[in-house]
Amino acid sequence: MNESEFQTKDSKYIQQHLANERTYLAWIRTSVTIIGLGFLITNLHFTTLSAVVFISDLLARIIGLASIAVGILLLITATISYFTKANDINQQIFRFSRKRILFLSVSLILIFLVFAAYYLFVWKLIS
Repeated sequence: MNESEFQTKDSKYIQQHLANERTYLAWIRTSVTIIGLGFLITNLHFTTLSAVVFISDLLARIIGLASIAVGILLLITATISYFTKANDINQQIFRFSRKRILFLSVSLILIFLVFAAYYLFVWKLIS
């Protein structure tokens, strides 16, 4: 048997599929980091501040829940994107996805703005 009999459609584009897999794993690491950041902020808030202040508690909860939601949505979209890109690579119709990048950027900006508001409020509370 020669090599062409064993060659699949995926094997024609091995480098592209491996790059797609590395990109997928990077998105997974990013989603885990975002979720971890939310847990860290919420945990630090409730373990280090002894005063119970409604607005700071609310902001900490928003940051935690938003981080978890964004991380889960990112995980789902990364998985869908991985399989879509694999198919597009085989059909040679790959297109750059702007929506996912825009979604992640806007979501993180919103989380970081709430994070900034939280720290400004807590800083004024401590001072």
